[in-house]
Amino acid sequence: MKKLTAILLLLAVITPMNVLALSYPPNLYHVGDRRDLFLKGDVAYLFHSGTEEVRKTIHLNDVLIVYRTTQLCEITEVGRIRIRSVVGENYFKGEVLEGEIRPDDIARKGNVSCLVISVGICSHNQ
Repeated sequence: MKKLTAILLLLAVITPMNVLALSYPPNLYHVGDRRDLFLKGDVAYLFHSGTEEVRKTIHLNDVLIVYRTTQLCEITEVGRIRIRSVVGENYFKGEVLEGEIRPDDIARKGNVSCLVISVGICSHNQ
């Protein structure tokens, strides 16, 4: 019995597994536009899960508060973004209204969060 358990455990470890996931950054839209800082008036893109909860909570012209986690694990407000358009199933295009926003900051409205990303989107999708 121990040998059978060992063999099954070994097979579970060495057998490749298929995983379905979203691409980040998005392969289809990537144009290599990397930004380290977004200021008032800049366009920033937000990655989200695409779930029904996101579609019910976030709409065009909504303002999301943007937060950053510091090295001391404190969450601080760093700015605000207005949603300008929907891009594909998992992205929003937003305009920075205030603050200094960086990639990997979190934009929130209610219980829904989006990740600020540093990837631009092709002009035909804007």
